[in-house]
Amino acid sequence: MSNADHDRRPDLSALASFLDDEDADGYLLDAASDSSDQRYLSGFDAPDPFVSVFVRDDAAGSNTGESSTGANQGSIHLLVSGLEYGRARTESHAASVSRLADFDYREKRDTYGQEKGRYRVLADFLDSHDVSSVTVPPRFPVGTADGLRELDVSVAPEYDGVLTETRATKTPAEIEHVRVAQRANERAMAAAEGLLAEATVGDEGILYHGDEPLSSERVKREIESTLLADDHALDETIVACGTDAADPHDRGSGPLVANEPIIIDVFPRGKASNYHADMTRTFCVGEPSSEIERRYEVTRKALRAGLDAVSPDTTGEAVHDAVCDVYEEAGYATLRSDERTETGFIHSTGHGVGLDVHELPRLSPGGGELETGQVITIEPGLYDPAVGGVRIEDLVVVTEEGYENLAEYPKSLVVE
Repeated sequence: MSNADHDRRPDLSALASFLDDEDADGYLLDAASDSSDQRYLSGFDAPDPFVSVFVRDDAAGSNTGESSTGANQGSIHLLVSGLEYGRARTESHAASVSRLADFDYREKRDTYGQEKGRYRVLADFLDSHDVSSVTVPPRFPVGTADGLRELDVSVAPEYDGVLTETRATKTPAEIEHVRVAQRANERAMAAAEGLLAEATVGDEGILYHGDEPLSSERVKREIESTLLADDHALDETIVACGTDAADPHDRGSGPLVANEPIIIDVFPRGKASNYHADMTRTFCVGEPSSEIERRYEVTRKALRAGLDAVSPDTTGEAVHDAVCDVYEEAGYATLRSDERTETGFIHSTGHGVGLDVHELPRLSPGGGELETGQVITIEPGLYDPAVGGVRIEDLVVVTEEGYENLAEYPKSLVVE
């Protein structure tokens, strides 16, 4: 492994310490790279499941020859198919990469069957790195776990989310990936707002773009095509109007209407980096009611309070409380003031963003200490089917001084 490859590796010192505490030789993942933990640990992108094991230094035998030093306190090793072998060697940040064929997979498959043969290959792979006991995430494949146990490999699930917790604090390179995704996000948001600005109002207040009703689906296509041109993508997005917008996760459908709030929430992923961004704006074409205007201004105030509360000296719960204070003082219900309320501020204040669009830390009741380098959303909102929904969301990095706001897109309710 080159020095450049070593520099790309995440700091896995917390994982090494966890293995020391558990007296386990390694931390094992059996998943494709759509598992963010797998992508993070291996540094490799593959559509089919493969195996990564992180081996703590004192467990790794001299036969590996590539145990890392410094903060990582261990080495990463991959077991992949022959199809992925060459790419894994050049693209991953593993100390070593092995193929199924290196452990006589064909012979084991013919003797024991496809799955049991694979478990024997995996057991031999672990043995080659002096690993006889592994810790695995709680959603590890049960077949693999039982197959290894039958071959005298100790497999114990962990429930602390140690790798997910590690991912919560970003390196400068990861933050740059998020920043690039956010710039693409803002170009997509501008394209969506552009459609709203060009719209005319037809019968029953329905918005038209040209001769066709302007629908949620049409705005989503504009967002998606703009992102694709920027080498970003998304599986879904939210363009919700009126009563649809009163449900925080309603994706929205059908024609958009004048004088009603339209929530647009875009959370794209970089096709090369796999890192996400996240931002929400609320728009209105025409004249919003006085209540919608009031809810928008109170939400802007709540956003400001949440941002002002962000620092590495506070907790996610404290940021959430700052937002709830603003809403409750304005006379709106929150889940803090009424855990059964179905209107008002009915979700948490925010979440971490990275390889997953929703990850640690949590800005909610029980949310833990914030740390420098975490990327988080602040997204207060108010919801009521009789009025509609309003939400504003910015994306920030926790810094030593407080925060850096990655969201440069303006905030304005009425589309000009």
